Amino acid sequence: MDEQTSRRPLAPVPAEVPAGPTAEELMVRVAKGDERAFELLYDQFAGPIYGLVRRIVRDAAQSEEVAQEVLVELWRTATRYAPDKGSALNWAMTLAHRRAVDRVRSARASTEREQKATFEAARGRPFDEVAESVTARLERSQVRRCLSFLTDLQRESVLLAYYQGYTYREVAEVLSTPQGTIKTRLRDGLIRLRDCLGVTA
Repeated sequence: MDEQTSRRPLAPVPAEVPAGPTAEELMVRVAKGDERAFELLYDQFAGPIYGLVRRIVRDAAQSEEVAQEVLVELWRTATRYAPDKGSALNWAMTLAHRRAVDRVRSARASTEREQKATFEAARGRPFDEVAESVTARLERSQVRRCLSFLTDLQRESVLLAYYQGYTYREVAEVLSTPQGTIKTRLRDGLIRLRDCLGVTA
């Protein structure tokens, strides 16, 4: 090192940028009513929560509604969060999953009530209409019976793909399984269903 170089003043070492609070720290502050902490937590969690809810609920408008309910629940129940039992995000996602499943079940129950009301109303209809309704119910019953002959994995894949409208990719994501495996399960499951129902090609 020459003399000039040795006399050159050293460049100042940049100060470390302080890291922002963790989600766990924010949750503790939210539990104490800190609105600013909730805003920061909202920014971190809104995207992941909506993504999970959308995969389960499917409908965009309802998914937004459920995601907002989850975020409000986080604000109201933050005192229940225990940092020693897991990350704040996992806790939030558990709440989101529960809310989303409840919404799907509620929608399904509503549909079943409507179907029951329709069937009850059909009692006073002409014979042909009543016969058609009964036939449809028998067909559904037969499909349910045949589904019981599938393996658990086949049945799960078939229900997601054909009764909830999931794509191969979405079924693979929900079940954490490669798409190729999902396609094989669906193919084998549909073959067994076809044989059980007596459907000919």
